[in-house]
Amino acid sequence: MAIIDLANPTRFLALTNRVLPWLAALTVIVFAYALYRVAYAPDDYQQGATVKIMFLHVPAAWLAMMGWGLMTVAAFGTLVWRHPLADVTAKAAAPIGAAFTFICLVTGSLWGRPMWGTYWVWDARLTSVLVLFLLYLGMLALYWTADDPNRSARAAAILALVGAINIPIIKFSVDWWNTLHQPASVLRMGGSAIDASILVPLLVMALAFTLLFLLLLLLAMRNEILRRRVRSMRMMQAASI
Repeated sequence: MAIIDLANPTRFLALTNRVLPWLAALTVIVFAYALYRVAYAPDDYQQGATVKIMFLHVPAAWLAMMGWGLMTVAAFGTLVWRHPLADVTAKAAAPIGAAFTFICLVTGSLWGRPMWGTYWVWDARLTSVLVLFLLYLGMLALYWTADDPNRSARAAAILALVGAINIPIIKFSVDWWNTLHQPASVLRMGGSAIDASILVPLLVMALAFTLLFLLLLLLAMRNEILRRRVRSMRMMQAASI
């Protein structure tokens, strides 16, 4: 099957139904291994056991940005190529990305309390992530309140493209401004600043959360396609009466 064939919702559903059981099993296995590695990861010599919040906070932050990046790509598919699954992808990714952004903010606040002495500061990184969360809420509002699906799809695509400006701000805010948030320590020039005993469990946990993101995304896309089919059938039935 060529990739272009997946533009057909029926073929996409068929592939999804075959992939989902295997993806779910892989997600459970990787999560179990990740939790095992996290349980035996050492405490930090300065932060103590508090450092283990990182194993939830960092993957959530990565997936929050990845979710918006995925919606940005889908926005081009909606506005430029009129891809039949583009808006389905964006609508499915929005609540998942919002959830991970919320987790990022909450865990960051819990981590910041013992490190900074406060749950929140108007730091450049924290503020830009809060803006991302508000953008996600705006995206959800567009989908949930619009009467015309086509109009909401275009409006959501435009919002996704505008909001994409915030992603590099989140990434490079710690380099552009003097912030309390620590600079990049995993992906940086010269190699990671984190010891392998903590870095490896972190990367495994990030993989587990990424698989969970993909699993939830495929489930949401399948449900959205089926929901739209039911809506179309009801409209056809109402028109024939």
